[in-house]
Amino acid sequence: MKFSFASRVGKMPPFSVRPAADNQRRESWISLAEELPAEELFPLAQLGEAAGAVFSAGPLDLQYGDVAGSPELREWLHTRWQKDQKLVVDPSHILLTSGSQQTIDLLVRIYVNSGDIVLIESPAPPGCLQVLHLQGAKVVHVNCDADGMVPDHLEQLITQHQPKLLFVSPNFGNPTGRAWSLERRRQVVELCRRYELLVAEDDAYGDLHFGSEQVRSFRRRYPSLFQLDREQGGNHVLYIGSFSKTIVPALRIGWAAGDPQLIEVLSAAKQTADWQSSTMNQAILLRLLQSPRFDWDSHITMLNREYEIRLKLMLELLKRPNWRGTEVEMPVGGMFLWARLPDGLDGEELLNRALARGVSFLPGQRCYADGQGSSNIRLNFSHPGREELLLGMNLISEEIAELRNR
Repeated sequence: MKFSFASRVGKMPPFSVRPAADNQRRESWISLAEELPAEELFPLAQLGEAAGAVFSAGPLDLQYGDVAGSPELREWLHTRWQKDQKLVVDPSHILLTSGSQQTIDLLVRIYVNSGDIVLIESPAPPGCLQVLHLQGAKVVHVNCDADGMVPDHLEQLITQHQPKLLFVSPNFGNPTGRAWSLERRRQVVELCRRYELLVAEDDAYGDLHFGSEQVRSFRRRYPSLFQLDREQGGNHVLYIGSFSKTIVPALRIGWAAGDPQLIEVLSAAKQTADWQSSTMNQAILLRLLQSPRFDWDSHITMLNREYEIRLKLMLELLKRPNWRGTEVEMPVGGMFLWARLPDGLDGEELLNRALARGVSFLPGQRCYADGQGSSNIRLNFSHPGREELLLGMNLISEEIAELRNR
């Protein structure tokens, strides 16, 4: 049969970082491309105990549940945000989803018509770009620098395009890992309030912060756009996050918090997508979070310590001769290092050569909707272990040397 796909499918950007004919197991690859946390840091023993407790409690948590998700888990989020960020959110204004990617997909489905202009950071998360392209949105990048989104350019684009939506990641976003300054956060919120523009704030990496400062202290000094808007009585920001980067991805639990009308329509769209996220997984996660054998703050501190060690190793490897001339943006959190290749080398060409050696990364062009970023690459440092990281970076550097000498 010859399939006739919707015309918008042809606008989807490429996402695969493996050859189409690849039949190798994941274990045989060194992936510096994917958005993967480190499996060896998963709280497996505590998760096993939590799962056992859920199954022992009877069948109720295996039944259909509320589309909005577990009331107890939403209450846990409410309490945590109040403690960590002094952010007060009514649990009824929180929707639990199957990860932040589903939240973005649901939002775009209910809010963006084909042809609508959507503004997004430059560079941007490739998964978000895929959703927007599939919906037929016209994506326009807003200039960013080390302090975050540039307000003057944002206002210029707002007045020029009258956009429907703005996507941002002020805390350690994908792919750069940068954190916006407090002043930039305030300026962007003020512009969006002035022009009545809805903001989708993705905070999926917000707990992965490096350096001596504790996450709680950072969050209080640099509040979310959601919090800044709410402090002024606004409803212009939808707050998006996930447990995938901090606990385990397989639970597929994320959230959206925002205006009750927006949450209500998102909930209706979720019912058409999958009716609800897994009650079983939510019950297991809640048991874990409430367990006396699991401490959230200690777990996050451990993750950040381990990921910072891996980041420093990657930075040291980039000082080797074959990487000479590579420019990097120093991340302060997250899972990625954003780099510009030397001598104008092309990221897609380098990937094709690296794949033949069994190692992958993400070409930077896939983080743009307009063809930019051909000389950039995104490197994941959170997933590979020390030996994998050493070997993978060396293999890529050898291909860089061959391209430079060609």
